[in-house]
Amino acid sequence: MIPYPLLTLSLIVMWLLLNDFTLGHLILGSVVAVFGGWAMASLRPDKPKLKKWYLLPKLFWRVFTDVIRSNIAVALLILRGKRQKHTAGFITVPLEIEHPTALAIMAVILTSTPGSAWLAYDGRRKTVLIHVLDLIDEDEWVKNIKLRYESLLLEIIE
Repeated sequence: MIPYPLLTLSLIVMWLLLNDFTLGHLILGSVVAVFGGWAMASLRPDKPKLKKWYLLPKLFWRVFTDVIRSNIAVALLILRGKRQKHTAGFITVPLEIEHPTALAIMAVILTSTPGSAWLAYDGRRKTVLIHVLDLIDEDEWVKNIKLRYESLLLEIIE
């Protein structure tokens, strides 16, 4: 009946704090809280099965170093200003990943790395549209994403 009792209780308390402490608001808040718990239960994704969980530290380290390098590169790009021309652009990367959790992790990685942003995923074509702040070589970006992140995620999750 109540898949997330702590969430339901928290929603009721929040409802009563935002409104008056009346019997009507208690009933209405309870109904909203129960439906909120059901909505959360329907959004709960399947747990991924990690085939090679021992590769997770390698992925974390790779992402950490890439974020640091990208921060430095973006900072230098900003500090140089208009003296050095840079070209922003969009690239389409074909992906082999199909697992929703792996796709979400890939989106977080690409968006958290400064200078790039995951914009749209096309499930039919299995491609992702990425915005790159300093696009020099599109093929190098595609190769880099596929080799550094996708191949490792495929080993870990799928």
